[in-house]
Amino acid sequence: MFGAIIGGMADTDRIPLDRTDEAILQVLQDDGRISTADLARRVSLSPSATADRVRRLVDAGVITGYTATVSATALGYSIMAFVRLAYPSGNYKPLHDLLEVTPEVVEAHHVTGEDCFILKVLARSMSDLERLTGRLATLGAITTNVVYSSPLTRRTLGPA
Repeated sequence: MFGAIIGGMADTDRIPLDRTDEAILQVLQDDGRISTADLARRVSLSPSATADRVRRLVDAGVITGYTATVSATALGYSIMAFVRLAYPSGNYKPLHDLLEVTPEVVEAHHVTGEDCFILKVLARSMSDLERLTGRLATLGAITTNVVYSSPLTRRTLGPA
């Protein structure tokens, strides 16, 4: 079984892909549980050649991991928010320490602009979100945006 995550490479690290590699990546992003035999049929290769291609894509760093996508709502997290943090110092250790012990922060991005970080946060309730943002606010000024809905939650990638 496969489940693909693509990313993490700089432009200078770009790996040349042919149409078969691109087809493999598309199928794996659409159906990460596909068997090697079914993947091989979908891309018109033998199972052994397909397994070799997938292994090469992993070794080259094109496929960077395997995962399952889960429903935050089904796990009790009914609120999603983005918290922008204006971090006042260049010492990021307190932020990294807080991220380490705050599993409700599911993404953290160091960004340009007035804010230094954008954090994706999941919460069980508004009072839970208030608790989480209170902890984050100890590090610097925050702005919180609660998500109403998400018309696009994931998009598959092809070569740039």
